[in-house]
Amino acid sequence: MLTGVVIIQSLSGLFSDRSSAARSALLAAFPFQLDLVIAVRIYWVLKPLLSFVFFVTVFGFTAGDGRGEDIFRIGIIGLDTSHSPAFTKLFNQQPPVPELGPCRVVAAYPYGSRTIKSSADRIPQYTEQLRELGIEICDSIADLLQNVDGVLLETNDGSLHLEQAREVIAAGKPMFVDKPVAAQFTDVVAIYDLAAKADVPIFSCSSLRYSSGAQALRAGEHGKVLGCDAYSPCSLEPSHSDLFWYGIHGVETLFTVMGPGCRSVTRTQTPDFDVVVGRWADGRIGTFRGIRRGKNGYGGTAFTDTTIRPIGDYEGYRPLVLEIAKFFQTGKPPIDPAETIELYAFMTAAQASSEQGGIPITIADVMEQASADRPATEP
Repeated sequence: MLTGVVIIQSLSGLFSDRSSAARSALLAAFPFQLDLVIAVRIYWVLKPLLSFVFFVTVFGFTAGDGRGEDIFRIGIIGLDTSHSPAFTKLFNQQPPVPELGPCRVVAAYPYGSRTIKSSADRIPQYTEQLRELGIEICDSIADLLQNVDGVLLETNDGSLHLEQAREVIAAGKPMFVDKPVAAQFTDVVAIYDLAAKADVPIFSCSSLRYSSGAQALRAGEHGKVLGCDAYSPCSLEPSHSDLFWYGIHGVETLFTVMGPGCRSVTRTQTPDFDVVVGRWADGRIGTFRGIRRGKNGYGGTAFTDTTIRPIGDYEGYRPLVLEIAKFFQTGKPPIDPAETIELYAFMTAAQASSEQGGIPITIADVMEQASADRPATEP
């Protein structure tokens, strides 16, 4: 940028009426021997336009929207969630955040749930918000995929994710899948299998994973984690496996702190609360408490070999968006797919435990059942 400014300043000096070189250049350029003063005035009138053309040509962007040939173009699928405008504002904020690199949201496809009323009713509002932010609204996923380098699959309705993800994966676009990965566990496994077979990078998580307190515990900054009690709101949606819809936030916190390796799960449920207990292979115990009445919140307690400490507060979307930007720039998922699949197997085991009177359900049994339930047409 500084080089461009210096060049423009040099050009200005060249055409100054005090420059003999300018006189010679201008006299040669005007065969009809226009008055030198008139020629200089013409230059100064045209200078803003010349500067604009220079910057567009050299730097490949326009000042109005900050977009150019060198940006990583993000497309959003699904405008039925508040995440869509929130993520767009973070990626496209001015001045740009250096940690986000060249990533910018440029296009969106609105749908999105058509059957979950609480989600579908938000689509017109969020579509208009993104249009006002200068985002191109596409008529189909196919149209969107022609104009982007990576995708945020934001559709709130997880039952649509397999169908939508299939198009993205077939196009070879890296993809962040917002929670939940899908409405049912078989679709979760199918999405990850499709991506693996096509060698397309994807990842998914709740924004709770990147709270600084949870990340510090995962990194061992407070000693070896021996156990964790995590909690979050846990509203239910009949079309989704119980904990997938909103309990995912607290379960994500639990797995961030504990890491993978859960072997069996039991669940106790009432209309207002859930308590899910996981037993890890090394004998550690982790629990999730789901809240549907009373004060809501996100958090928990970690037990290590040196301390007992709160996990910390929820810190918003920014930490997750920074990870998504890094993922798009490197093509490397920050979370092992096996851990995400196990996390969803944990929630599926909790559902099975509740349906069978609270008996322990093993993760291995859930994985085996999912394999048996897969349609023959799936990979």
